[in-house]
Amino acid sequence: MRIRVFDSPHDAGIYVAALAERVIVQRPQPVLGLATGRTPIPFYEALVRLHQCGLDLSNVIAINLDEYIGLPPDHEQSYACFMKRHLFSRTNIAPENIHIPNGVASDLAQECARYDAIVRRCPIDFQILGIGVNGHIGFNEPDDLLLTKTHVVDLRPETVQSNAALFERVEDVPKQAITVGMQAILQAEEIVLMAFGQKKAHIIAETVLGEIRTEVPASVLQLHKNVTVVLDKEAARDLFAADGTLRTEP
Repeated sequence: MRIRVFDSPHDAGIYVAALAERVIVQRPQPVLGLATGRTPIPFYEALVRLHQCGLDLSNVIAINLDEYIGLPPDHEQSYACFMKRHLFSRTNIAPENIHIPNGVASDLAQECARYDAIVRRCPIDFQILGIGVNGHIGFNEPDDLLLTKTHVVDLRPETVQSNAALFERVEDVPKQAITVGMQAILQAEEIVLMAFGQKKAHIIAETVLGEIRTEVPASVLQLHKNVTVVLDKEAARDLFAADGTLRTEP
């Protein structure tokens, strides 16, 4: 894993957008795996600015990690609406190249199979990840087993509580989601894990320095050959010793 620490999420977002630009200009039809939540917003803002400065995104294929079950795409707190607000409506990514799980599908098992077929057809070149306070990536929550395929997941209480800031009441937060599995994530050519703020410091240390275990799903990223962990100083504070060297354990 490569560790990059920035003064602010804004600066980190610019760096990640530069990494994405390299992939976008080098490939005829680049596939970006995209995440939602507050963490990737600085990246989307920077990518929009690059587009405004001339970066063509018309050939980009966008594959989102997850979606809440029960929220239609036009719901203000759906991830489809989030992506439209922060990226899709502000760039020239073609609508037919945008893929997000359908959280209101009548047959969720069939929807999961449909989404796996998309990922097989369009292997991810560049995957953006955030991380939950419990170590989840996508909505792959801590468990005895981590599922490889797209699946329906019951969200852990700490995940619901963390996401409540985006809803009027914690009771309004959906308790289930559709998420891609670990296979789609780990098969991405390049992965960028982003984390900001003091609340993420402990789980980042567990992810980077701890043992690989299913109770910290993000720790599985240690097995990937091309991962960059992009942090602000607060999220990185538990990674380094007093002399500035990387610690060997969390």
